[in-house]
Amino acid sequence: MLIMEMLARNSRMYGSETALIEREPAKNRRTEITWTDFDAQANRTAHVLLKKGIEKGDRVVQLMMNCIDWLPVYFGILRTGAWAVPLNFRFDHATIKRCTQLAEAKVFVFGEEFIDRVNAIKDELKTVKTFIFVGPEEVRPPYAEPYSSLLSSESANDPNIPISILDCAALYFTSGTTGTPKATLLTHRNLESSCYVENCHHHQIHADNFLCIPPLYHTGAKMHWFGNFVVGAKAVILKGVKPRWILEAISEEDVTIVWLLVPWALDILTALENGEIRLSDYNLERWRLMHIGAQPVPPSLIRDWKRVFPHHQYDTNYGLTECTGPGCVHLGMENLHKVGAIGIPGLDYETRILDDQQKLVAPGQIGELAIKGPGVMKEYYRNPEASESVLKDGWLLTGDMARQDEDGFIWLVDRKKDIIITGGENIYPVEIEDFLQAHPKIQDVAVIGMPDTRLGEVTAAVIQVKSGHELTKEEVLAYCQGLPRFKRPREIIFGIIPRNPTGKIEKPRLRKQYSGVESSFKADPLSK
Repeated sequence: MLIMEMLARNSRMYGSETALIEREPAKNRRTEITWTDFDAQANRTAHVLLKKGIEKGDRVVQLMMNCIDWLPVYFGILRTGAWAVPLNFRFDHATIKRCTQLAEAKVFVFGEEFIDRVNAIKDELKTVKTFIFVGPEEVRPPYAEPYSSLLSSESANDPNIPISILDCAALYFTSGTTGTPKATLLTHRNLESSCYVENCHHHQIHADNFLCIPPLYHTGAKMHWFGNFVVGAKAVILKGVKPRWILEAISEEDVTIVWLLVPWALDILTALENGEIRLSDYNLERWRLMHIGAQPVPPSLIRDWKRVFPHHQYDTNYGLTECTGPGCVHLGMENLHKVGAIGIPGLDYETRILDDQQKLVAPGQIGELAIKGPGVMKEYYRNPEASESVLKDGWLLTGDMARQDEDGFIWLVDRKKDIIITGGENIYPVEIEDFLQAHPKIQDVAVIGMPDTRLGEVTAAVIQVKSGHELTKEEVLAYCQGLPRFKRPREIIFGIIPRNPTGKIEKPRLRKQYSGVESSFKADPLSK
């Protein structure tokens, strides 16, 4: 079933019930819409785009911060038969231009936060015929048409454009943590499968309520929401990541499911530890599931979380944009004893661990994780060389190094491109990061390779110290005696760990920042 048909079904079955709630704590603002409103707005958006000349197979760029209009715009694009092209809100104007030109977009929908960036490139976007502005009229650029006014005269009925489940649906750009973002082409079948995968893994029912914090342009947040969406369960879009705001939203909206990124979970635990927030101030009785994905999860974090929230179900979700987001591998809520593993193949997925010749490695050996299943992308759009390098007879080579234990659980070792080779020995940064993350004074950590004339590379640990704590090089080195000698960091750097909006450490940025820089052992004041 097309996800647009799922929306229409929700409108028929639960029309007057709340579908989406937007909370903006910084402005003390709360908005909600029903399933009927959601469906009607998507239809009106589709009619606007059709009148602007959009046809099946055209591309529409969507550059918006999370808000209550985001999903109706997205579904409206899909209802025309066009491809939705959601862009990362952190992209600079040059990257936005490259992505829009690659997509050859005809319409560009954007929010007020992006006025300056769009102003800088609008004249170079030769394929874009219409700019649509989603924001207050008083700041609307003169070249952009007002979204709210355009909607007001349009029909709330489905335009009934013939669309097949095998048709292309969306271009999602990768996060770019290993270089220039690539355009991942997904089909309607891919989007449909993610609904059923997520619902199968986390057992959402109509009474559930999902708290959506990560950016909707990314496959992670939206595809986790799909598990609620497929059963007509509501969701809260929270604009802000402060621990207090998260717990307030859970308490006041009766949230049952929360997907967190590692930094946010760490922030909540730190705020509780420091007394900045108190659990007794919130009603969290209905919160049943906390799950994490998008990056390796330190086992120490989950042990600490379960001490504070012993009743919570927990799951680790592994996924890629190229697999339509999370769920191709997942831990499973029943497998808490395997925390640290990314888990087992998800619903209808298969996995393999391969060597450099795409041959199966021996059990327990490290190789590249390959995925096969209903969410695997069609291709990297207009990039046949990149597509051929990762798509092999229906299998997707993930670029992640992993091993499988005797029980069939997969353990992520590291990104293939992040492996550090020192003196001919392979070092996997995630193993060292997990070890250091358990230190009580460490808030966050990233391990990178730094050039060395003798060994080729040496390991450097960039450490972000917990607020209110002090940490010295000597303390870190003493703690690292618990690691095998060849895994101990040779350099210690105190600083801030940059992460992208989906929680992944920006290691290329760290390598560029610290390459050739002597280690610094004075804690960065921003880390306290």
